[in-house]
Amino acid sequence: MDYKKAGVDIEAGYKAVALMKEHIASTMRPEVLTDIGGFSGAFSMKKFAGMEEPVLVSGTDGVGTKLKLAFIMDKHDTIGIDCVAMCVNDIACAGGEPLFFLDYIACGKNEPEKIATVVSGVAEGCRQADSALIGGETAEMPGFYPAEEYDLAGFSVGVVDRKDMITGNSLRAGDMMVGMASSGIHSNGYSLVRSVFSMNTKTLNRRYECLESDLTLGETLLAPTKIYVKALRSIREAGVKIKACSHITGGGFYENIPRMLKKGTHAFIDKNSFVVPPIFKMLANEGNVSEKAMYNTFNMGVGMITAVDKDDVDKTVEAIQAAGETPYILGEIRYGEKGITLC
Repeated sequence: MDYKKAGVDIEAGYKAVALMKEHIASTMRPEVLTDIGGFSGAFSMKKFAGMEEPVLVSGTDGVGTKLKLAFIMDKHDTIGIDCVAMCVNDIACAGGEPLFFLDYIACGKNEPEKIATVVSGVAEGCRQADSALIGGETAEMPGFYPAEEYDLAGFSVGVVDRKDMITGNSLRAGDMMVGMASSGIHSNGYSLVRSVFSMNTKTLNRRYECLESDLTLGETLLAPTKIYVKALRSIREAGVKIKACSHITGGGFYENIPRMLKKGTHAFIDKNSFVVPPIFKMLANEGNVSEKAMYNTFNMGVGMITAVDKDDVDKTVEAIQAAGETPYILGEIRYGEKGITLC
């Protein structure tokens, strides 16, 4: 008896690391001090010594049951983008610049090519966020996960000068909410998605006229989460103060927008101010899901929301467009009980 006969292939682990290295190298920043393969990753903070009060901000998350679609479709090259997005978007919401990222993959059987494909997506997400992939872990756990399945999670660290943190403390009545379009469902609500649609290749590989796209249902559902780091940076570089910010994840509008508000402020949002992608309409119709439940579960086509002074709206819209994203002027902040009204 040896470790391989027990189900853990150490040689496969070595091969997976070798296959990953090219993807990982493409994410490097000058501040990275270590190579892949060590026991930890090191990142120099010298560049940020000029900040008045540098603050580290961090985020950790996984991809959730969206992974089930990747398994069924045997498509693993974009799921890593989702993992990075869920972490770095939260950091960017605080005004932070994501610096580095680490991933964790737990699998039933280490298939080096599959693991390297997953990591290629993680690396792509890191490139989109200007973040270095400085380490990670692949754990082969036979008997715990099915041989063909894996779980994926990640952890990111960023930095921001305390005076530049986005806190919501300066919100006032009359401030405007400017959102950015999502790429679809992103990485939340897939337990409901999997209850509405049959999770088999016949259904997922079919094209539906109501989706108004050449993509199959599965491809639409697997569309990777948007990373908004560069768009938020573009707004700041335009000289706009982002007063508050919300990453629309699990809990949709009703849970996430109040998180950006301070006590005594209320967000009024015009439902006609943004485009709801067809996949959400299909979900609501096929699953007989109420409008309230849809907005309480999904991003509904808006993945990131900022609050800015009304005099800065035009500059904000231009900055978002310059970063390649689609802006929506959603509504305004008024005084009132903390919460939101969709009208």
